[in-house]
Amino acid sequence: MKDHKFDRYIYMGITAISVIVAATIVVFLFVERKAMMAMGRRILTVLTPIIYGAVMAFLFSPIYNMGMRWTLNSSKRICKSEKMRTAVGGAVGTAASLAFLAIIILSLAKMIIPQLYSSIVGIVNTMPVYFQNMYDWLTDLFANNPPLEQAVLAAYQQTAAAFQNWASDSLIPNLQNLENLQSLEKILGGVSNGVINIFNLAKNLLIGLIVMVYLLNIKDTLSAQGKKLVYALLPVRAANGTVEEFRYIHRVFSGFIIGKLIDSLIIGVICFILMNLFKLPFALLISVIIGVTNVIPFFGPFIGAIPSAVLVFLISPKQCLYFVGLILLLQQFDGNILGPRILGNSTGLSSFWVLFSILLFGGLFGFVGMIIAVPVTAVIFDLLSKFQGHFLRKKKLSFDTRDYMELKKVDEESGRFIHHQ
Repeated sequence: MKDHKFDRYIYMGITAISVIVAATIVVFLFVERKAMMAMGRRILTVLTPIIYGAVMAFLFSPIYNMGMRWTLNSSKRICKSEKMRTAVGGAVGTAASLAFLAIIILSLAKMIIPQLYSSIVGIVNTMPVYFQNMYDWLTDLFANNPPLEQAVLAAYQQTAAAFQNWASDSLIPNLQNLENLQSLEKILGGVSNGVINIFNLAKNLLIGLIVMVYLLNIKDTLSAQGKKLVYALLPVRAANGTVEEFRYIHRVFSGFIIGKLIDSLIIGVICFILMNLFKLPFALLISVIIGVTNVIPFFGPFIGAIPSAVLVFLISPKQCLYFVGLILLLQQFDGNILGPRILGNSTGLSSFWVLFSILLFGGLFGFVGMIIAVPVTAVIFDLLSKFQGHFLRKKKLSFDTRDYMELKKVDEESGRFIHHQ
């Protein structure tokens, strides 16, 4: 006869050992947190090209899939071998993805670099006028306090002179070298940490591009291998739930991020049209800034509008007011009409949790964290909702949040909800 009492002792011993091991690991991680954080940063740095490649593969997978499907459908009569058609379809999908990426990069470079150069040169050339206007304004502001006026104007003149010297002696020559590519030795001769970072970024992007090509062609195999591992490790019911959850994660991320990119592209184009219509300066440059920063939910419009408003203000304070009004109208249109039509309720988060998630993930992971904050939070909420539903179902309690409003207690015997009177 089986000794259940002995089994209980074994269970208690295993539990105690597990708790001790877990506590030891937690203490070790806390004591060696600096070393662990340094190791984490090192691992993240090494994996940066893989992360870039995975992100690009995720973004360009719709283009790849379109190329693959078109090839498979078009080559049925020509080639009977499914393996051959799949190989050709993968090549076509990869070529289409790379071509689309090249078009985006070249178009942005062709638009932004000349506009950025001409904008900066124009600002620097008219800088004496801006400084003189500011000088006159400070003179009028402190006219009733001569000692303070003298101190402020002296500090202002020194700052203005230093900035003008830096702009004319360093900024403009380097921009000219960068645009004309005729003084490569001079540029390379002044290699600094910033330049090294640029080379590292270029290296990571190049390796990421290769990773993207590999991932696009093996993504279906990787997905199948992942499902096989899940079904091997978990009971069938739990495995089904896990696979369904990953499908939900894919829907949320693809729906939100790709939808937000389309939304931001439309906003950038509308901004460019309106700025040209009202004859506002730096139309192309500012429209690209507005479009790119609009990818960030909630704070994106402010992040893009503030530096853009400063640029316009340097040309004309009156035009700056027009620009601010235009951006406010544009963001109202995006937030209330365009955004909901494109994104719909893809995340199901309230405005508070959108704000909370952006602040949290933005503080932890910077710009990338602000972009992924909303879909990641939506996935976390979905998991919490499923766990909550599981335990409520076991206790035979209501799922409806409204039943818990003004709740005093739940009767233990009948399960009846008792509310405050």
